[in-house]
This record gives sequence, C-alpha cells and structure tokens, in this order.
Amino acid sequence: MSQKNNLPPFHLAFPVRDLAEARAFYGNLLGCPEGRSSEQWVDFDFYGHQIVAHLSPEECGQAATSSVDEHNVPVRHFGAVLDMATWEALAAKLKAAGTEFVIEPYVRFKGEPGEQATMFFLDPSGNALEFKSFQDMSSLFAK
Repeated sequence: MSQKNNLPPFHLAFPVRDLAEARAFYGNLLGCPEGRSSEQWVDFDFYGHQIVAHLSPEECGQAATSSVDEHNVPVRHFGAVLDMATWEALAAKLKAAGTEFVIEPYVRFKGEPGEQATMFFLDPSGNALEFKSFQDMSSLFAK
C-alpha cells in the first residue's frame, strides 16, 4: 500500500471503540499493513499515508450529513483517491464482504468537471470513509 508518488504522506488520528475490530477492518478488509501499536492505538499504512486508530469509544460515531449530488454525505469522513482499477476492485471486495454502504459505489457529477466514482461506508466504530477515483486525475480539483 505504500506511496506511489512524491506527495508527502498525511497523518490522521481517529477514535475507535475496539482495536481488534479496527485491525480486522483496516488490516484485513481494506488491506492496510499495520505499523507500530500499543494497547491504546494502532498505526496503519493507508495507501502510503499514516492513519492511527486510537482507542476512545466515547468519541465514536458521526451524525451530521451534507447534501452532495442528491446524497446525504457524512460531513466528517476520510478516505483515499485511487486509480480506477483499484477503486473498482475495492468496491467489488467490499460488496462481496457484505459491506453496508452509506452511499453505494456510483459515478458522481456525470459529464461535469470533477466527474468521479465514489462510495461511502462506515468502519465498525462509525467513522465514515470515502473512496473515490477519476478517469482523469487532472480533474481532481476541476471547477
């Protein structure tokens, strides 16, 4: 999963209710290699970026949404922009695993600047993730 470009990796820490669940979800289902850990947190290589699941059950869950392309998008979310083949393979893997999507995989903004494939789902602690892809990566910031 390591980084394939020259962008500096970002770091994101987020709460989880159970580290074993986080390991199963991020490590096994999403395929993120595990890094350092303690009894309170676990690092994962998230497509070349460092994410850290911190044991903090009282901070888990999300509720606020915002309307985007006629969908209720979780306001607080994170994810990755993948190449199309990787995005399609992940969508198929998640569907096969019975993942309950917040927003099923689909193409947003069809025929407009920024057209993108996207999907949203929750981890076991209620953290929202979005994975997206562009046929043309130069349209990532298109207006």
